[in-house]
Amino acid sequence: MTQVFFYHGASDRIAAACALLSGAYAKKKQMLVYALDPEVASSLDRMLWTHSALSFVPHCRADSPLAAETPILITDKLETIAQDERLMNLSREIPPGFSRFESLIEVVGQDEDDRNAARDRVKFYKDRGYEVRYFDLSDR
Repeated sequence: MTQVFFYHGASDRIAAACALLSGAYAKKKQMLVYALDPEVASSLDRMLWTHSALSFVPHCRADSPLAAETPILITDKLETIAQDERLMNLSREIPPGFSRFESLIEVVGQDEDDRNAARDRVKFYKDRGYEVRYFDLSDR
């Protein structure tokens, strides 16, 4: 069963996602990032290029010719991508087919709309028997 992790209370959701992605890359773990909103996807892409002056986190869009050799992929479509280990959700909706992934990482900011959408997703996962683990980012 998919492990569900909620990283909540982030003052900057995109920066928190970048930090988590950087940590995954440092551990040589692949990650698929689901971002339905093109502005969120672009912000994440830009920040991954600049968030740390001392390291680089290889990433690209899932439809890039380099996708097969890149550990971090950003997409708005999950159906055509074979990777099924780790999914990061940066949308406010339940990712389609999330249950095929070993881990689902949800990143939630402090914005009230974001928090309310996250509460709905938690309820959805719990109602279906998924254990949800929480990590508070508000003190960071």
